[in-house]
Amino acid sequence: MAQADDDVDAIIDAWAEILPDLDLTPLDVMSRLRRVAIDLHRAREAAFAAAGLRVWEFDILSALRKAPGDGSMTPSELAKTTRTATGTITYRLDRLAARGLVSRTEHPDDQRSRLVAVLPEGRQRVEAAMRTLVGAESEMLSGLSRDQMATVIASLRIIAATAASGH
Repeated sequence: MAQADDDVDAIIDAWAEILPDLDLTPLDVMSRLRRVAIDLHRAREAAFAAAGLRVWEFDILSALRKAPGDGSMTPSELAKTTRTATGTITYRLDRLAARGLVSRTEHPDDQRSRLVAVLPEGRQRVEAAMRTLVGAESEMLSGLSRDQMATVIASLRIIAATAASGH
């Protein structure tokens, strides 16, 4: 089934006229990824807001909820996991603790550090946000079959690995 041209097709067509010798396939792919990323960001913000969370709050609570063992992490581990500066993570943990979403206790093996754990209210909010998010993302992908989704996943893994390696 042929699909109607969209705004990316118009961009590609215009550049093909200007630079007919250039293969614009990478621009075609990445322009579409960029547009999907914008839509995904909006869907995530809405899912998190519905649970009373901001994006960064979800990221921290999600990391804690998935943490192995007793489900606690040090601020340094959280900073690394969420790719956040340690000073920023301290500020954010203060805000989450003030809202009753996380607790901080003394680290039994390191007096210079603390352990952070998600509290029941934080657990409920992060799980509700995840359910809403997966529903929204499922709707975004509803036009794809399972096989097509597997192909997209495999392709994006390759793109991510290539980008991470600097090639």
